[in-house]
Amino acid sequence: MASLTVAQVSKSYNGTTVLHPMDLNVPDGSFCCMLGSSGSGKSTLLRIIAGLIEPDAGTVTIGGADVTRVPVEKRKIGFVFQNYALFPHLTVGSNVAYGLRTQGVRGKEARTRSEEMLRLVGLGGYEGRKPSQLSGGQQQRVALARALVTRPNVLLLDEPLSALDRKIRGEMQRELKRIHDEVGLTTIMVTHDQEEAMNLGDSVVMLDGGRLQQNAAPHHLYREPANAFVAGFLGAEPLGSGVVSEVDGHRVVTVAGVPFRFTGAPAAGTTATAVVMAESVSVGAVEQGTDRDLHRGRVRTVNFYGPFARLELAIGDVVVPATMLSHNVGTDVVEGADVTVSIAPGGVHAYAAEDAAALSAAGR
Repeated sequence: MASLTVAQVSKSYNGTTVLHPMDLNVPDGSFCCMLGSSGSGKSTLLRIIAGLIEPDAGTVTIGGADVTRVPVEKRKIGFVFQNYALFPHLTVGSNVAYGLRTQGVRGKEARTRSEEMLRLVGLGGYEGRKPSQLSGGQQQRVALARALVTRPNVLLLDEPLSALDRKIRGEMQRELKRIHDEVGLTTIMVTHDQEEAMNLGDSVVMLDGGRLQQNAAPHHLYREPANAFVAGFLGAEPLGSGVVSEVDGHRVVTVAGVPFRFTGAPAAGTTATAVVMAESVSVGAVEQGTDRDLHRGRVRTVNFYGPFARLELAIGDVVVPATMLSHNVGTDVVEGADVTVSIAPGGVHAYAAEDAAALSAAGR
């Protein structure tokens, strides 16, 4: 096991910068998820760490050793590809043992270590099968066992679960977490799935346009997005822009006459764009002494999606989204009903108005 450090690494192709100078530190034994949409630079960075791509500048250090110019086969890394990359003509056992052959490990030791890894990933007894006899989830477990059997210092995962259906994907997330907790191996995983990153990562590295937007623990990333892009990617929705002022000791941004308390950097007297996390908004009775931001509003729409409901609420001329558990939506919450709208502390964030365009870039 080893820590990993990326220092001022960058990469361009034909004059187009795909990775701007970037720093990243992944502590020994931690699970880091690199999150971003297609073209954000996350896979390029992962391949630079692996040694599959050479950076234009900067250094990659694993366990204190500079490996920037070290060939991939000598970096002691395990790599799980998106498409599994199993050899169809080899048995499961031979697929797992393949990496050991390059290390000169053969015979009984290779079989013993392969069987040990297959038991770890829940495939004990599958050694004699061919990849074509396995489900997608089982093939992914074989690929993971093959990466682990060489006892790497760092495990790299490139969207390993993206081809699986939702149910199997959830099961494999739990398995990855179990295996990581059991082995304690420094792990870096690329994903475009927010829930996956939040579920698995000790830290989440948010990338966009080849730049590192934020690196934080999942709860910190969600509660305190560093900029409008991160907020938008995580699901925050725009309320509108207005002037920031101080009201009763709180900073508020007034949008179309409606004041919203917020967290963020904009100072009083500046113009800011407010966004809200729909999960922080609810309707109905509120306990006394609450620190929630309260407004009078009206229900515009109610849409049920099984376990949760999606509401649109009007506070004056401002449309506020709400996502609530279905059983928390009372029978009196119908279209046109007057309601109390409450927003949890930290539910509204505000950013400099010029940052608002980033909400569109985040896929909104």
